[in-house]
Amino acid sequence: MNTTPQIDDYILQHIDAESEYLQKLYRDTHVKLLYPRMASGHLQGRLLKMLVGMVRPQTILEIGTYSGYSTLCMAEGLGDGGVIHTFEINDELEEFTRPWIERSAFAKNIVIHIGDALQLIPPMNMMFDMAFVDGDKRHYADYYTMIMPKLKTGGYIVADNTLWDGHVTERDTHDAQTLGIRLFNDMVASDEDVEKVILPLRDGLTIIRKMK
Repeated sequence: MNTTPQIDDYILQHIDAESEYLQKLYRDTHVKLLYPRMASGHLQGRLLKMLVGMVRPQTILEIGTYSGYSTLCMAEGLGDGGVIHTFEINDELEEFTRPWIERSAFAKNIVIHIGDALQLIPPMNMMFDMAFVDGDKRHYADYYTMIMPKLKTGGYIVADNTLWDGHVTERDTHDAQTLGIRLFNDMVASDEDVEKVILPLRDGLTIIRKMK
């Protein structure tokens, strides 16, 4: 269904509340950063926490830290000893994001990496149980190719913005970000080694499970 502001408000009133810390971070994101819509927000944040609680990963990879909202939501669902390695290519965001993460109750569970994930991750001798992809849309297919060998069998990838405000259906587009997401969606759809489903939540959220 097409949601309305009234439905959106109703949903938020009937799910778990944000913590006060996340509310403050979300407000500060809107005041101080460009493109605050990039932050996951209340509904998606609660879903990310629940997914982590269901999957029970020990090691999570996040591509695209931005303000740290999604990072902190996933950290809420982590068990003891779990760790999130989050990668942000825009070094100008570090001054905003790092203090929010380091002052949080989950600082010990989060490792921040500043730089290009496509360059930093391949040399890492590490396997992941789960990945959240919310980086440069032009490189979603590259992220997928890079992550799969480092994702444990049975592990999950959650990819954000995979409907891209409906632009993925525009066949005459020349927009690089739209084309990047569409390439990713086609790649995942044709991959017989994974289970996948697209949820029409916010801007599209794809959940992928590695079977082989």
